[in-house]
Amino acid sequence: MENLADIGLIGLAVMGENLVLNMESKGFTVAVYNRTVSKVDDFVNGRGKGKKFIGAHSVQELCASLKRPRKVMMLVKAGQAVDDFIEQVIPYLEPGDVIIDGGNTHFPDTIRRTAYVESKGLLYIGTGVSGGEEGALKGPSIMPGGSQPAWELVKPVFQAICAKAGDAPCCDWVGENGAGHFVKMVHNGIEYGDMQLICEVYQIMKDLLGMTAQEMHEVFKEWNEGELDSYLIEITRDILAYKNEAGEVVVDKILDTAGQKGTGKWTGVAALDLGIPLTLIGEAVFARCLSAQKDERVEASKALLGPRPAFAGDRKVFINDLKNALYASKIVSYAQGYLLMREAAKDYKWNLNYGGIALMWRGGCIIRSVFLGKIKEAFDNNPSLSNLLLDPFFKEKMMSAQESWRRVVAAAVTNGIPAPALCSALTYFDGFRTERLPANLLQAQRDYFGAHTYERIDKPRGEYFHTNWTGRGGDTSASTYVV
Repeated sequence: MENLADIGLIGLAVMGENLVLNMESKGFTVAVYNRTVSKVDDFVNGRGKGKKFIGAHSVQELCASLKRPRKVMMLVKAGQAVDDFIEQVIPYLEPGDVIIDGGNTHFPDTIRRTAYVESKGLLYIGTGVSGGEEGALKGPSIMPGGSQPAWELVKPVFQAICAKAGDAPCCDWVGENGAGHFVKMVHNGIEYGDMQLICEVYQIMKDLLGMTAQEMHEVFKEWNEGELDSYLIEITRDILAYKNEAGEVVVDKILDTAGQKGTGKWTGVAALDLGIPLTLIGEAVFARCLSAQKDERVEASKALLGPRPAFAGDRKVFINDLKNALYASKIVSYAQGYLLMREAAKDYKWNLNYGGIALMWRGGCIIRSVFLGKIKEAFDNNPSLSNLLLDPFFKEKMMSAQESWRRVVAAAVTNGIPAPALCSALTYFDGFRTERLPANLLQAQRDYFGAHTYERIDKPRGEYFHTNWTGRGGDTSASTYVV
């Protein structure tokens, strides 16, 4: 009998190569193809030598080498390349076969592609894969969504290769059409927020407390052994201790301009479309944009003067304040991310398992942390939890961190140290806990200049009123709508 592969993969870049090595190590035979065909031979005769790989030199050859129902996974650049390969693969598949996109695809594209592929009698999965090169090889977090019947076909492979949180696989079915890529997008948005918060704490330590990289390394090492234990705290610890051959701290030699690939921006745009106050992640994206304006900032630093940072308090106490502020702000970031997923689920009619999503993020992915176990517990205890800040555990944490948090934000502002994510998180917390915001005045302004109407506190919700504020306007009002 001809030897056939369990799954095929298109795209032998870093992620693809490591993912198929992971699959093969779990007992699967994998067919591989790359647009630059020489990469196939290089891989099969290199890292894949002596292993259960079938090298294919064309899409047709790849599909012919697969067991039925065929499973073809793509790990190629998001965008047109995905559409192009879908068109190339379809002619060599038959009803019930599965096409899988494992790239960082924008979820509306996955919604469109799911409908298109299903119209051809095939099944489609758009899955987030998080964990980078190491995760792909040793066990990533995998977030699949798309055609529901496809899940049972790919489940044995995906749950074998993914990371594990205890005995639980960090992979489960997320939901229909674009749900998997939406959840991966929110994951990346939270990643932006976590990284920005850590960077702000780093700058406060460096510029206000005058700490050396080694001193900061020791602090992050201690934090990683407690409630802040996470992958991003761990790598920050290691980065701060890393020196080159000349004994110089490498992080100090890196230009302060941050790159981005767009998933943070997509998260912010989705929040604006759905009317969710994703303020912390939005600030994290804008902080990267500001960092990219390096030349302008250098000029501005010469012309726009501010306070010279000076710290006169107890440094040990303030470092503990920084830890509490970081933890509280992190809670806000996740709370906002979960609000966005909940609103998207209503809008796109997805049935998301919020505790299950936290479990998928417990291992393998960039935002993995012990903290996520508490989020899973929160949604297990109350699946209809409206906001993570109202869960008893997180409510207590916010209350106990509040004084530290305010001291940190006040110190940053007073000393002229930019901390947009820390400040934004505290502002959201204060806004969320405020019973009456000044939006009554805002609505009066809107009604004054645009007859946009308003609701009254002494009338039922949904009943709208208009005032002729100047005596010169009429009784006609604009239609009422909200985002």
